[in-house]
This record gives sequence, structure tokens and C-alpha cells, in this order.
Amino acid sequence: MKGERVLITGIGAVSAIGLGANRLFEGALSCRSGVRPWPDASSRWVAATIPESGSLCCMPALPTNLDRHVAIASLAIREAMQDARLEPLSQDRSERSGAYWGTGAGSAATVEDSYARLHADQRIRPLTVLLGMQNAALAQIAVEFGLRGPQLAVSQACASAAAAIGEALLALRWGRADRIIVGGSDAPVVRSQLLAWESLRVLARRDDDVPEQSCRPFDRRRSGLVLGEGAAAFVLERESVAAARGAPVHAELCGYGNAGDASHYAKPDPDGQARAMKQALADAGLAPEDIGYLNAHATATGVGDVSEAEAIRRVFAESRTMPAVSSTKAIHGHTLGAAGALELAVAVLALERGCLPPTAHLEIPNVEGLDLVHGAPRECSIEAAMSNTFAFGGSNVSLAVRRYTD
Repeated sequence: MKGERVLITGIGAVSAIGLGANRLFEGALSCRSGVRPWPDASSRWVAATIPESGSLCCMPALPTNLDRHVAIASLAIREAMQDARLEPLSQDRSERSGAYWGTGAGSAATVEDSYARLHADQRIRPLTVLLGMQNAALAQIAVEFGLRGPQLAVSQACASAAAAIGEALLALRWGRADRIIVGGSDAPVVRSQLLAWESLRVLARRDDDVPEQSCRPFDRRRSGLVLGEGAAAFVLERESVAAARGAPVHAELCGYGNAGDASHYAKPDPDGQARAMKQALADAGLAPEDIGYLNAHATATGVGDVSEAEAIRRVFAESRTMPAVSSTKAIHGHTLGAAGALELAVAVLALERGCLPPTAHLEIPNVEGLDLVHGAPRECSIEAAMSNTFAFGGSNVSLAVRRYTD
């Protein structure tokens, strides 16, 4: 017995493409890159940063001292709530409405500011502990939107948002809440984070001719990942609750797989990734051939892209058809703990609108056996899609969605 079906009734997103889930998806279809030199044109670094105009500046009624990842989380949730046509929650509905949120780097800007003050012999800000805690976004979300149901803060590196979404699915199936506002946010584009990732030797080299194309998943010319900042949020509701209020429905969230490698901090294991995908399929009651599109984790590192391609081949080897595969990190960057939410949003909109986004900047594929979407969007009607999110530490999460029919 699986419990009640869980529906996605609202989606919101903030990314390097701009404000809004629609803008994110349209950018993915057109391969419009949000990657740019950081902090200025002379820098050796590139990053996928949120355009200031029309996004963060239009956030009234938020405390000015919030960490950046908390502020963009709030903005994504505002859009998701509006998209779901949720009115302000009454007390009884508030107590049945939860908040689950994921972040990897957490309050990176707050931490960097605190160390700068420490080394300059300046006073640390009084609210540093509160602003820098890993559940800072969750606390702001609950207070701002009056969510008094179950809460869960997830910090599972790059798999944080995906794991939060999966755990929310389980909680809703079994009636722990009527709805859960869920997603993830990260804003790791600060000097200390860039230096740390550069030291790990996984950052992409800046393409001096076309900096916006420095991230190239699945391409022979790839040189590494590009850090990005962003947030995405979903309103998840039990089917009976959504039906009772006549809520709009984007898709059914139907499958969750969570598997660990237990082998290495940084080297991915195709076996763990394949098990996560198989778990998601089994949880959803789907066969491999039911998946029409797969949004890959592919970050544009050599080891990571090759390992995921191997895992996908293992899962779909005996399927009558391979799913179409693409990675959208080429345009919005690797948003760490927010990645699973942003990329699930793309997968849901691809399912809903019948148009699959290509992997931007992919010209010379060097992984075999995959049906890679590149060059242009692919129009096709699909019934189910999957999103992969894998993390340092050997955490692998896969989520499955399908077209909703009542």
C-alpha cells in the first residue's frame, strides 16, 4: 500500500536566467546562458549569478540582513504559492502545511562576512548564529508564510533539495501533512567558496572567447563545473486536498530513490547512481521505457559525466527505448544544494509542455549509448520524466514525475 498520490500544484524559481520558473524553462529551451565573468570582466572565474535587475531588488518586506540564499528562497516560494493559487492560510490549514528545505553551502555569504570581520578585529554581527545556521531558510519560510506543520532542513551537499523533495513526498503519502512547501536554495558565489572549489580542481576554465559557454556537460571540450546561485520551490499537496480546492496541477510526483555509494568522498560510483534510479522507478510503479526524458546531474566534470552515463545505460539497457537526456547546468550553473529543485522544475515543465530542453554548448559528445538532446529543443509528448541529483559524499537521489490524470 503506497498511500495517497502527491501532486505538484505550484512551481517557483530564481536562477541566473532571471526571475521565474517560466523564464528558467524558456532559457533552457533557447540555450540562453546565465554564466558570466565574476566579479568583473577581468576575472579568471566565471559563475552563474542572478541578474540584479528585476529580481532581488523587487523583494519588499524582507529583512535586509538575511543571507542571500534565504532571500532567494523566499522569492521562489512567493512565486510557487501564487502559481498554486494558495490564499493566506487559516490556522487549521497552517497546522497541516509543512516546510521542507534543502541547502548545501548554506549561508556562505554570512560565514565569509563573519571571518572578514574577525580578521579585521571588528565586532561580529549579533545575529550571526541565527543568520548562518543551516536551517535559516527554513526558519524564514515558516515564519513568513505561516507554515506550522512538520519541518525538515536537509543538508546533503548537492543532493539536498532533491532529498528534501523526496522526503516530503513520503510524508504527504502517509498524511503527515496536507501540503508541504519544499525546495532548495544556495548562493555559493563568494570568494572563499570559489577558492575552495578551485583548490579541488573541478572548476571550469574560463573560455576567453565565449565566457558564457564555459560549462559544457557531456562535451569533449568540458573542463569542469561552473558554480551558480539559485532557488526553486514547489507546492506539494495530497490529491484529495488539491481536488477539494480545485488547485491547478502540473504533474504527479510519483517516485523517489535515495542510495549511497559508501565508497569515496568525491569519486562517483555508477552502481549507487543506478540504484537510486531503479528505486525511483520502483517507487513510482514505472518501467524504464516509461521515462521519456531524464534531466541528468551532469556537471561537466570528466569523471562525473562518464559515471552518470554508465549508470543510465545500466538502468535502461534492456528498455525498448532510451530516454532523451540533457543537462541544463550549462546555462544556470551548478547550484549545489538547490540543483535538485531547479532541475526538477525544468523536468516538470518539459513533461507538461511537451518540449525537451537541449544541453547547451554541446557540439562534440564524448559519452556513448545515450540519446542526448542537443542543438535544439525536441518536441515530443512524454508520460513520465526523471531528474538525477548526485552529491559529494556518495549521495544519489532520483525523482520521478508523471503526467497527472485523475
